[in-house]
Amino acid sequence: MTITDQQPLGSPFCATSTAEDIVAGRDLSGRTAVVTGGYSGLGLETTRALTAAGARVIVPARRPGVARVALEEVKGCEILPMDLTDPAGVRSAAARISDRLDRLDLLMAVAGVMATPERRVGPGWEGQLTANHFGHFILACELYPLLAAAGGARVVVNSSAGHTLTGIRWHDPHFRTGYDKWLAYGQAKTANALFAVHLDTLGHNDGVRAFALHPGKIITGLQREMTLQAQIDRGWVDEHGNVIGADFKTPSQGAATGLWAATSPLLDSRGGLYLEDCDVARVSAPDERMDDGGVRAYAIDPDEAARLWDLSLAATGARPITP
Repeated sequence: MTITDQQPLGSPFCATSTAEDIVAGRDLSGRTAVVTGGYSGLGLETTRALTAAGARVIVPARRPGVARVALEEVKGCEILPMDLTDPAGVRSAAARISDRLDRLDLLMAVAGVMATPERRVGPGWEGQLTANHFGHFILACELYPLLAAAGGARVVVNSSAGHTLTGIRWHDPHFRTGYDKWLAYGQAKTANALFAVHLDTLGHNDGVRAFALHPGKIITGLQREMTLQAQIDRGWVDEHGNVIGADFKTPSQGAATGLWAATSPLLDSRGGLYLEDCDVARVSAPDERMDDGGVRAYAIDPDEAARLWDLSLAATGARPITP
């Protein structure tokens, strides 16, 4: 991927397309997907759409009991316990998946947290970077042999327009000098985008292509750490919790870009791209507003991506991927 590849392709879908629109007429029988967060919000819509199209879906869940209730009527999915902030637990879940499968066609990294209070996990890692990036990094590295065996696998990572808040804070990625919940979220979302860039660099010769995306503005469980008043103050919802913000999507519309990334033939032989509204996003200028769309150049920079990969390997001890 070069920065000149980061421009719209003329997709037949758009911002208002739904998950059902994307998979209509598609037969995913015989394909297997792992969907993190696949039991709530965008992840639940993703699981429903993939299974409706015939795919087998494995849902790693931090709250397996809640997942079982949410997915009770969804055929073709399996649940196993996994907490993205627990590296040993992620490895254990990956081992269980590897015992069950001989190939993996799709890895959908949908789970995430946003603007949480300061939390330290593991050896003092910042919680949002861990849940959004390190956990998925370990999972992808551990499952990579299955992805390579598929001969055409795709890894799809939910980033966000929040990446425009900051690049990687190389001087202090774990906010040891003072915590800011929104900058921590922004850094984690930039990490999601850079992860896809370098995973694609390492994996494309094995047929493993990776994409990051902004799903759009959607009210889901992602806002659970925010008070109702904070959401009212931002103009997202009214005092009853009803969505009133401009250009907000439904959960099904929010899941559409990830499903497009997972299935679109327009993305055959492509990878390392940042997507939005069911198309490739343009590169945005540093002074543009977050809501104007696009991706900042630093979030798709291959040198930054390689540097983050090395940092993540050193921090997590994850299985290296050899191109």
